[in-house]
Amino acid sequence: MNRSSNCMLRLLCSLSTIAVVAVGMVHAEDVGKRWGTEEREREFYPIVNIPLPKDTVIEAGAFAVLPDGQVAVGTRHGEIFLIDGIDAQKPTPSFHRFASGLDEIFGLVWKDDAFRVTQSCELTRVSDTNGDGVADRFETISDAWGYANYHEYAFGSKLDAQGNQFVALGLSASYYSHAWNRGFIMKIAPDGKTTAFASGLRSPGGIGFDEHGSLFYIESQGPWNCSCSLKAVSPGSFQGHPASFNWYPYSPELGPVPEVPNSGTRIVTEKSRVQQLVPYAVIFPYIRMGRSISAFNLDRTQGKFGPFENQLFLGDYTQSILMRATTEQVNGVWQGACYPFREGLSTGILNVEFTPGGNLLCGGTNRGWPVRGIKPFALERLEWSGKMPFEIQRITIEPSGFKVTFTKPVEPITGGSSACYSIHAFTHPYHAGYGGPEIEQQKPEVKSVVLAEDGLSAIITLEKLERGFVYELDLAQLRCVDGEDLLHRNAFYTVNEVPVR
Repeated sequence: MNRSSNCMLRLLCSLSTIAVVAVGMVHAEDVGKRWGTEEREREFYPIVNIPLPKDTVIEAGAFAVLPDGQVAVGTRHGEIFLIDGIDAQKPTPSFHRFASGLDEIFGLVWKDDAFRVTQSCELTRVSDTNGDGVADRFETISDAWGYANYHEYAFGSKLDAQGNQFVALGLSASYYSHAWNRGFIMKIAPDGKTTAFASGLRSPGGIGFDEHGSLFYIESQGPWNCSCSLKAVSPGSFQGHPASFNWYPYSPELGPVPEVPNSGTRIVTEKSRVQQLVPYAVIFPYIRMGRSISAFNLDRTQGKFGPFENQLFLGDYTQSILMRATTEQVNGVWQGACYPFREGLSTGILNVEFTPGGNLLCGGTNRGWPVRGIKPFALERLEWSGKMPFEIQRITIEPSGFKVTFTKPVEPITGGSSACYSIHAFTHPYHAGYGGPEIEQQKPEVKSVVLAEDGLSAIITLEKLERGFVYELDLAQLRCVDGEDLLHRNAFYTVNEVPVR
């Protein structure tokens, strides 16, 4: 490309940036310029309201899909409802109350003709022994933790390949560990044997598995956590908050008590000193990508939900939005990226579940904390319209930068120009304070971009790529071959390790 052409390209990119920023300012009070307009999102992923029975409060905290296609929902009021007809084009589903009398259900699994229910106080097996459609037997599978405070929630995973289940225990009042094993993740074997699996939790929002079958949980912004994050869980790992250290003498399976982290350093610095410390796998920049992220689920719909197979979908309670995340392991350490997906849901999202028809069921409440959605509780279904959005499909790391994959081919003029790729980097302090600023901000030079021949991916080479930083990609200037701009221009990749060349 000659000099005059390159100057013209930079001018076009600059004009494009001005236009996109002007649009983004309209939404600054919501989730900032990082998100596309709700009107554009609706074209690809419309939201369908699920009518609820009259005078029935359903604050969904957990979902399970049954073998017969029914969807079960567990609620914060401690009820389990069975829903039939959730995927109908114009849904008028039937609801049957199967169980009541439980407490704050944040985990639901169907196994051996019974539910395994994670509630604040225990993991419970709930079954119907006489076949009348109503639960009549409640058996404790595990109660190896304390419960005495309203904020001591418990979040249960689905079962792993060996039939184990994992329960993430929030701290007392989200700051302390006054009750037994609070701040731990517990592993419950198929026979009910319960052992401590990991420590250092603060206020989890969900726990489950990624596309690789590895265990992750969602952590909330607060002390020792400057933003919400997705954290990888391994046996004996320490997740960053030292409040639960007092329970180590009762759980020798965890090994020695970790070194107390130094407040005010960086996560990469403390990781080299505290052997068990696990860095945040995916950081969700505060407010721009959620304020109180909740449970997540894996898209295994085989394309029924669009171009995001094997990606995690996560809700956010405060902002009533949905996001995506992808993970990869580099040098034995988990890391990955997060992406905007959909705003405009009607209440605070606590959990999501893919239905038999390949739709995404979302539920929650506004109880306890303020939320952006206007309803006190709701069930809603997102469905793919069949139209392909132009999106950042996935970001993976390279030795000197990133590979970005797109859902539609990028046109070669903007797609092949480094001037049309904007990268910004920052890190957080690792400290005992509540939340924290984005510090050490950088704008590394994009040295080169190589666009694939089919236009579906690009390799970005940077002048500098550092461990412990979040890299924001702003690709507002790109266009696909039909002239469309990205539905969501931003994505964020957390770098814990850099691959060897």
